[in-house]
Parts: sequence; C-alpha cells; structure tokens
Amino acid sequence: MAPSLHSLPPPSKKRKTSKEDYSSRIKQLEEELTDAAAKNTSLNPLADLLALAYDAEDPHDTSKAIYALYRVFVIIISNNKTDISGDEAAKVVKAWIWDRLQVYVDFLGSLLQDNEKFLRTSALQILFSLQKHLSTSSTRSSHPTKPRPQFHTSHFRKIVSSLLLCPRSQRHSSTPKQDGALIDPDVLNLFYDTWFSVHGDIRWFFLRDSAYDAIKYPLTYRLSNLPVNLLSILERMSTFPTEQSELNAWWAPTDGDSSEDEEENVKAGDEDDDWRKFFDEPAKTADGKTKSSSARLHQLTIHQSLHSLPSHKAVFTRAWLTLLPCLSTNGSVEKNTTRALNLMHRGVLPHLTRPILVMDWIGACAGPCLLALNALFMLMKEYNLHLPAALLASFVKKLSRLSLTAPPAAIVMTPALMVMIHRADVDDSNDSFLPDERNPVETHAIDSSLWELLSHTSHYHAPVSTMCKIFSEPFTKPGYAMEDFLDHTYNTLFETEVNRKIKREPALAMESSVNVFAQSREQDGSEDLSSVVGTQRDFINELWAFA
Repeated sequence: MAPSLHSLPPPSKKRKTSKEDYSSRIKQLEEELTDAAAKNTSLNPLADLLALAYDAEDPHDTSKAIYALYRVFVIIISNNKTDISGDEAAKVVKAWIWDRLQVYVDFLGSLLQDNEKFLRTSALQILFSLQKHLSTSSTRSSHPTKPRPQFHTSHFRKIVSSLLLCPRSQRHSSTPKQDGALIDPDVLNLFYDTWFSVHGDIRWFFLRDSAYDAIKYPLTYRLSNLPVNLLSILERMSTFPTEQSELNAWWAPTDGDSSEDEEENVKAGDEDDDWRKFFDEPAKTADGKTKSSSARLHQLTIHQSLHSLPSHKAVFTRAWLTLLPCLSTNGSVEKNTTRALNLMHRGVLPHLTRPILVMDWIGACAGPCLLALNALFMLMKEYNLHLPAALLASFVKKLSRLSLTAPPAAIVMTPALMVMIHRADVDDSNDSFLPDERNPVETHAIDSSLWELLSHTSHYHAPVSTMCKIFSEPFTKPGYAMEDFLDHTYNTLFETEVNRKIKREPALAMESSVNVFAQSREQDGSEDLSSVVGTQRDFINELWAFA
C-alpha cells in the first residue's frame, strides 16, 4: 500500500524565512541530535528537523534537511537505538524513534515523484543506503556471539511500494500529483542500473515482494499503475543468472554464521506467501527417478535462498505469474500485453521454473496478438505443449486452404489433424470454415475437414500426391521424423524427377481420334479440313501463347 505520512507534524504557518536561516537551523538541529545520540540524551529535535524537511519552500533546503536526517539516523541505527529491546522505558523511547524513522522513510518514498530530479534521485540513494545500515544493524544484533546475515525486509518493502505505487510528493512546495502515477524514468534507470541488475539480494527480494504486494493489496494492485510499473522494470532485464557462480554480488552484508535457521527472517511475511513450497519440485537422479533432498526450496532459509539459483527462478516465476493477469485489467490492455509478449520467448520463458505455467495466458493472447505465436512456438518446441484443438485446427485449415493455389514445394509441407483428415462428410460444398475470421478460435475449423488435402491425392506432381496419400493411412507411431515431410524444396523436387530411375519405358506412340496437331484453315490458308477434323484446335500453340 502507498506509504502514509499520517504521523508527520502538521505544516507550520508560512512565515518569511531566509535561506540562511533555514540552513543554519538545519545545521543546528543536526548538531544537537548528533550530540544527543552520542550522550544518549533526548532526541526530540528529530520532530523539528522532520518538520523543516517537510515545510521547506526551496527544494535545496529540502535536500539539506533530508541529508541531515540521513546522517543523524545512521548514527542512531549504528548505536542500535532502533532495535526494540530492553526494559519498558527503553522500548517506549526506541518505538518513538522507530516511528520518526518511518515518517522519514515515507517522506523519502514520496519524493520519488517530486518535481525536482535531484530530490528524486537523492531520495532513492538514501533509501538504499538506509537499507544497508539497517541490515547491518540487524545482523550485528541477531546473535550475541555468532551474527547471522540479515536483510531488513520491512524497510525494503517500503522501497518496493514506493517504486511501484508511486505516491505523490509530500514536499510542501511541490506541485501535487495524483497517487498511483507511472514510475519516473530517472528513478527507474537509477534503480535498475545501480541495484536491481547488479545485486542478487536486491533482485531476489524485489521479485518476491512485488508479488507479495499483489497478494496483500489485490485491489490496489489491479487498479493502480503498479502492474505497468513492474512491467517497466522487468522488461529491462537483459540477463538473468543461469549459473550458481553468477550469484556473487550483494548489497546487504552476507558474512556471519548462516548454518542455523534464521527464524525471524524466514517468517517475515512468508506465512501468507509460501512461494517456495509452491514452486518446489522433487529432485531427480541421473536416471530420472525422484529422490529425497534435504535442500528442497521450501526448507531453505532466506540466506540459503539468496544463494540458490532455483530460488531465484522461483521468485522470478511468481512475479511474472502475478503480473500477467493484471496487464489485461489496467489501462492500455493491448499495449501492455504486446510489451510482455515481445520479450516472453527470449527474456521470460527460459528463466521460469516451469514455462507451461504461462500457457493459458499466452494461449488467450494468440487470437488478438500475433506476437503470442513466438512464445507458443517455443512452448511447443521446447516444452511439448499441447494447444487447444480449435486453435490448431484453424492453423491447419488455413494452410490446407492456401495449398489449393500453392506450388508443389509448398503443398508437401502442409500439416494435418487426424480428426479433420478422416471426416468424410465435409467437402467444398458444405465447408463451415470461415477463412476471413481474424480470431483463430472462432473460425469453426475444428468442424471442417481437410478436403483440400484429399484433392491433392490426384495432383499432377507425383511427390505431392504421394505425400497427401500418407494422410489417408492410420498414424500408429507416437512420433515421426519431420525431416521426411519437410525436406522438400524446388531443388529437391527437380532433382528427384531428373534422377528418377525409369522402371518401365514410357509409350512413344498413341492412337487418338483427334488430330491435336492440325492447324485450321484460317491459320495456314490450306484447304478446308473442317469436315475431317471438325472443331479441332491447336492446343499446343494455345498453351504457349502468353499474350
């Protein structure tokens, strides 16, 4: 859900404040807070510094304030003042500090949609720097003697929500925008180039949490621009790890003892979003038999998942499966669907845990969008997909109809469906096929027959008639060598005829009651032979007269 600034102090009344006054006030508050953090005294000036950041008229003053707050919070986080532990009095103080940190983080998230570019990029850089400091602090406090690597999930989910839901800027003097806008191009480029495409933990958690938002806030996910913003990030992925050795760059600390279960980190949001168990498949031995494994995906800790290539594929798959159905419910359906299909066959299917999981969505797109054929072909070729019979029938029937006017080399490549081949009660006189229908599912091809192929059994060219006669025989084998059917070109047809062994000499003479070589009187001026030849014509000359 979009970050909320409900706990921000109300904007103060406008008063004339010089630039020098603002800068000096920010500097003074930062010094007070730095001293208070070192001496463990009151941090109440945090609220004043937050109010200055919110009320600043000049964006450069806002920049000074958010960087001052950043430096103060780094000190506070390093001193473990955000770790909710200790006696009751300490817990109350730390809870108040944590609330102020959340107000600051929400404000930074809103600045990702600010009018000023330098504030947008600065806010994103600060958010990710805080991610590293919070994760480091959690790692240090995870165990007194053996720290376990931690990734601060709650802070990162705020980053993900800010990137995808795009709340409007809450800076006092910023021109307001509506919530749920499109992700800013500068923010998108900085996020992708600096973190998402480089660091494995950032990519893994982003892919997991983007799907988590869809599960937790389904209405917001579908009605906002969140699906389009997620697509804008995913479509930029030109590479994806394919080897375990490629998982070697991390943003948060990864040192420490990870041999024991990271109970708190594992359970953070995973009870409602068990992505690992859903995509886990039994391990296979070399001979294809199932074997038990102690490292099944749903048994991995977060730290182990980050270092597991199948786990990265699992969150990638979950993100796409969540995204695709939502593209058809938001905005420019055809445009968004086309964007997804354009990279489906090369940038998505090869990295899914089971590519057939997107079969239904791709199949539904096959009618209105031809780009779906790329993905469908890959699913058929690489993953043995069985398409709906009506769709296949339309494709085959269209080829069959085109074969009526095609040359021999094209006709012999025509495929077939058995039910259509063997249906004898449909021919050219009662064919239900609608050749001009654009949607292949609505052509009624499945109710038709391939009478066109039957007509080719009497084709003048022997290879064509021979190939088409094959379809009248029962197909008893589970598979056929397609090279036998497809290895035909004009060259091969010509070579076959030239090199054909003649088993029986052709007849050199024939008897006929028609003199096909006779010329009419009008052509050669000879005597009238009409009484002899009647309506004889010069067929040879007529056939060779092209003009």
